[in-house]
Amino acid sequence: MIAFTTVFKPCFVAGPIKPSKLVVGKVAQSTQNQEKIEFTDPSLVEEHVAAAQNELAGKGVGICDELITLEVMSPDVCDLTLIDLPGIARVPVEGQPEDIGKQIKRLIMKYIKKHETINLVVVPCNTDIATTEALKMAQEVDPEGIRTLGNEPDLIDKGTEESILAVVHNKVIPLRKGYIMVKCRGQLQIDDKIPLEEAAQMERDFFQNHDYFRYLLKESKASIKSLAVKLTQDLVDHIKKSLPQLHEQIKKQLWNVKKALKDYEDGPPEDLEGAKDFLIKTLNGFNEEIKSLSSGELKLEKNMFAQLRAEFKKWNDYLNSTKTSCEYIFTFKNENYRGMELPGFMNYRIFQKILQDHVAKLKDPAMDLLNAIKGTIKHICFTQLEKAEKRISEQFKMENRIYTQDPIFLKFLSEITNETFSEKELPVFDKNCKYSQMLEAYYEIVVQRMADQLPLMINFYMLQETAQLVTTDIMKLVEKPDVHDLLSEDSDVSKRRNDLRARLNRLTSATKAIKKIY
Repeated sequence: MIAFTTVFKPCFVAGPIKPSKLVVGKVAQSTQNQEKIEFTDPSLVEEHVAAAQNELAGKGVGICDELITLEVMSPDVCDLTLIDLPGIARVPVEGQPEDIGKQIKRLIMKYIKKHETINLVVVPCNTDIATTEALKMAQEVDPEGIRTLGNEPDLIDKGTEESILAVVHNKVIPLRKGYIMVKCRGQLQIDDKIPLEEAAQMERDFFQNHDYFRYLLKESKASIKSLAVKLTQDLVDHIKKSLPQLHEQIKKQLWNVKKALKDYEDGPPEDLEGAKDFLIKTLNGFNEEIKSLSSGELKLEKNMFAQLRAEFKKWNDYLNSTKTSCEYIFTFKNENYRGMELPGFMNYRIFQKILQDHVAKLKDPAMDLLNAIKGTIKHICFTQLEKAEKRISEQFKMENRIYTQDPIFLKFLSEITNETFSEKELPVFDKNCKYSQMLEAYYEIVVQRMADQLPLMINFYMLQETAQLVTTDIMKLVEKPDVHDLLSEDSDVSKRRNDLRARLNRLTSATKAIKKIY
């Protein structure tokens, strides 16, 4: 069971009552996936529709949300779109899912709740209208009955004519648009393949000769023709009333489509020179983004440099935390490493060894910092992790050599001991100074050096230098002969762009058309 759309389009030329053209199409969720079959023989309609149903919903009793469209172009049809929804099922037949009733109702509600539609509720004449589920569903989405029209087919039991007339005259369950009675073709007429124009004449004869219902024909409340005229006029009136709201909806959709289309930009040109220019422009734009990104100018969804700064601060805090127990460690090691020296003296090798051991413990936390940074920027495709790791390892090898400028060391030693040390007073052993304080002073220099040096190396190797290498490699692409291969894009991207452009054209045309009326 599939929602079925019939589009009637007049050709405005004289001729017999038969279609000049018929088009059956399966409309999938995307406008890119439409299949259409054109033919002129009306007898082929059932065959093509059945084939489309079987393909979309499976043979037999399946259900599908996708539409099958039948477009009829003839000089004798009204300009009208009719969506024929499946009948409401209560009990599943063999092969149907247990919740078939819920599925059908969901499919029906999908269409009847739209304010742009007029709901034609078909009620058999031999059914109590008050118990009609279709009418109940229509009332749920249209409680005031503004866009609901009742339609009573001709399954009439003798003796019920007056009660049927009461319904048609809007006296039982009033609808603003009222009711219209039609006489459908019976199964025998369908089996005998009686043409529609002959069936229409038989319907007119039925009402004209009926004792009760001939007056309905005069009041335009009976016959397929009256129904078509009524629906066409009601639809026109309804559209006019809906134009302000429709206009706003179209403007909103138009804005959304334009916004979405900006994300796809223009596709690459077909000619070679245009393709080269497009490639150079694209690469230059990409290079500028890379440079901006490496310098911190380009702001992403999350500011990358704010995240890096936070990691660098953690590193600095960790370095500072290692200073708190330095005096104890250095004093303890001083005693353990002391040999036969008299009190107050220490071998410089021991001084050096204590510092080397303590600084070496910083290497693993330094690599942890690098890995944390890698997690932050890996989505930008920077691939110089090995080089950064090598440079950090080299830094720790250099730190193994205990060195700093004399003025720098004496400055820190002065701050720790609260005494003044000068290069003119070297050596400093005659001052009130402990070896542990000298160790602390040097370690303070190491901490400050490492606090800046590691972030500088990470920024340089994993951001700045990578950006330069990427820029160089990108510009080499321009020299390659296979420009079109370089510019080939994902087919889904191309389809999405074309789909958005088609929607943009349709919405623009709709806006212009509405402005002429509204």
